[in-house]
Amino acid sequence: MALAESDIEFIKSHLGEWLAEQSLGKPLVVYEIELRERIVRVEEELKHQRELMMQGFEQMDKRFEAMQQQMDKRFEQVDKRFEQVDKRFEQIDKRFDEMLKRHAHHFLWLIGFIVSCTGLTIAAVRFL
Repeated sequence: MALAESDIEFIKSHLGEWLAEQSLGKPLVVYEIELRERIVRVEEELKHQRELMMQGFEQMDKRFEAMQQQMDKRFEQVDKRFEQVDKRFEQIDKRFDEMLKRHAHHFLWLIGFIVSCTGLTIAAVRFL
């Protein structure tokens, strides 16, 4: 159901009066001034809220930067610990290499001893 053109014109012409009546009988000019004052106050409050939000965002940025710096420091510490662990593993590898060389040397001495003893035993059995 649509309004007729005459109904729309009637509403437009009487809207100001009706709003003035709703505002406790204040004239239209007073109502308009109050409305403008309210709009100005709302705009100022919105501006203030925007400023507060911007300050909050700046503080959050500072906090994130501080957290990022702390995280960077922690990662650097972790990297240093990994480097220390790498050095320890290198030392352990060197020890194992030295131990393997010693065992190989001892093994050769043991084989030589066994072969010598076996040869001496065979020689002793032939002479007797």
